[in-house]
Amino acid sequence: MFESATPSELPPQPPRAFFGRDELVDQIVRLAEDLTPLALIGPGGIGKTSIAMTILHNHRIKQRFGDERRFIRCDRFPASLSHFLRRLSAVTGAGVENPEDLTPLQPFLSSKEMLIVLDNAESVLDPRRPEAREIYAVVGELSRFDNMCICITSRISTIPPDYETLDIPTLSMQAARDTFYRIYKNGERSDAIDNILKQLDFHPLSITLLATVAHQNKWDTGRLAREWESRRTDVLRTDHDESLAAAIELSLASPMFQELGPDARALLEAVAFFPQGIDENNLEWLFPTISNRDNISDKFCVLSLTYRSNGFATMLAPLRDLLCPKDPRSSPLLRAIKECYFSRLVTDTHPHKPSFKETQWITSEDVNVEHLLDVFTSVDAMSNEVWDACAGFMRYLRWHKSRLTVLGSKIEGLPDGHPSKTACLFALALLFHSLGNPSECKRLLTCALELHKERGDDDRVALMLCYLANLNWYSKHYAEGIPQAMEASEIYERLNNTAGQASSLQCLALLLTHSGQPAAAEEAAYHVISNSFTNRATLCEHYHILGHIRLCTRETEVAISLHERAINIASSFGLREKQVSILCCLVALFLKEGRLNDAQAHLESLKLDTSNSLVSQALTMVTKVCVWRRQGMFEEAESEISRVMEMWRKIGVPADFLEYWKGFLREVEEKVNTPVTSD
Repeated sequence: MFESATPSELPPQPPRAFFGRDELVDQIVRLAEDLTPLALIGPGGIGKTSIAMTILHNHRIKQRFGDERRFIRCDRFPASLSHFLRRLSAVTGAGVENPEDLTPLQPFLSSKEMLIVLDNAESVLDPRRPEAREIYAVVGELSRFDNMCICITSRISTIPPDYETLDIPTLSMQAARDTFYRIYKNGERSDAIDNILKQLDFHPLSITLLATVAHQNKWDTGRLAREWESRRTDVLRTDHDESLAAAIELSLASPMFQELGPDARALLEAVAFFPQGIDENNLEWLFPTISNRDNISDKFCVLSLTYRSNGFATMLAPLRDLLCPKDPRSSPLLRAIKECYFSRLVTDTHPHKPSFKETQWITSEDVNVEHLLDVFTSVDAMSNEVWDACAGFMRYLRWHKSRLTVLGSKIEGLPDGHPSKTACLFALALLFHSLGNPSECKRLLTCALELHKERGDDDRVALMLCYLANLNWYSKHYAEGIPQAMEASEIYERLNNTAGQASSLQCLALLLTHSGQPAAAEEAAYHVISNSFTNRATLCEHYHILGHIRLCTRETEVAISLHERAINIASSFGLREKQVSILCCLVALFLKEGRLNDAQAHLESLKLDTSNSLVSQALTMVTKVCVWRRQGMFEEAESEISRVMEMWRKIGVPADFLEYWKGFLREVEEKVNTPVTSD
């Protein structure tokens, strides 16, 4: 009966611009040769159809299946079982008219080995379509024929369970280049084109459309770069009305997406807005008004609109660019998300505060927050709220993830009269300090100082002077720092700000000590107590500084006594952070003097307490390293030093905070003739 079957249809020709898929093609060919049912899953334009057509014309596939290689476009007929079976009969050449189920087709389909591609299968397998369940069952049954390989291409992952699923990746850089220049003939290869390909996430359809548009319009690479910069994915539309937008709208028009309700599009736009996507652990926090948020997020992945990466639901760059609202202020959901993030950026970031750990969330979302601020500082440039959040972001980066930021130039470009400029300059200065760039820190602090002077804000003037004086102490520019500390002290005295005056006098004492003026330094330090305006923490610091002065004058025993007095005060009043810090200094002093037993005895007071801040833990660990090195326990020390430096990185402490310990470690290492590793 099969000799009288109607002629079957030949598969379409393979694409000519097809690069970088050799390993994937080889994997699929091996599965097909083993008659393993498989599904190629991915977003629109990722190259699923091109891969399938290439497989159909592979020489090994031709050798195995001969003329029994079939290709069915599932989006070319109504999504009903009767239409699906009718099309299956026609394409394979079975010759059965209007089959009601698979039974009449089975004798023919099981008579020879076949490879059948069901392209765009989401059109018939979308579970929200009326007859999808029946078609799903038939497709599952086809996979169980022992003479047949079924290959599905689909944007959705709701395929029968027997299928081997392959998620189709984007192209490599080289494959993206080859694809682009196979079409584009109007210019030589350039870095500008490479940069655009990266921004397209090496998405095949986007690259093909870009190359086609540039070729049709005869743009050189310079013109193409300018068009891309000004129009982004709007460029990706050919004269034949092929576009990336049309490909994406197919997914958004699917019944599964439509059933998600009116919130789905807004949530998808929110995902598209952020470079990292949305942290799925934050869905409840970010979208409290969307009751089915988890289901929506899952369905985005099923529809290949998003994918999961390190806990984030994110999407390919061209999809993100296309779906992102042009003006985020037009999206009520994005405005609400902005408020959520901004509210988190006002938490105090000081490591001695209980809230310090709460601010560590920035380490995973810094790129998203930076982008949010970058956009809103452009579209809402005069908002104090936006710039206050920007200052908070600088503080978060300083402590938790020190790095340069694109917001720096925007901060400096703010009008001098903007009320938030000084706070942003100050936070940016401290960020540069944590990056080990004291000169840039000094420049920004000086700018902030001048603005505060113009505004007549004496309290902030004094604060900037204090920071500059401390910075000059760390940088060993003592002569420059002394008048700054003195001026700050005078302003604080006039304002009756006792805490500020104590802080500036202590800085002055340190500067005078290192500039060779111990008597003047001691007078400044004692002035703190003689005026009876110091608190307990400042009192500890006072005796600590006095001990430091005595060290500089080589009065070691007096220095030790003063340090111990400071420790006792800290212990009596429960100032654990102060106690740990000064104990570490005292242990260092004993080590320098070669008094290993004394160092070891005091080290017992530095046992790690997990309730302490990371700073205390790191100081304690550093001190352990010092003792072990002096004892010749080099392996233990080397093991611990890596933990210490990792903890410093977690804390994100400013570079100057480490200078004392780095210097000391170098001295210890020189004595034991081991390489310097503390940097």
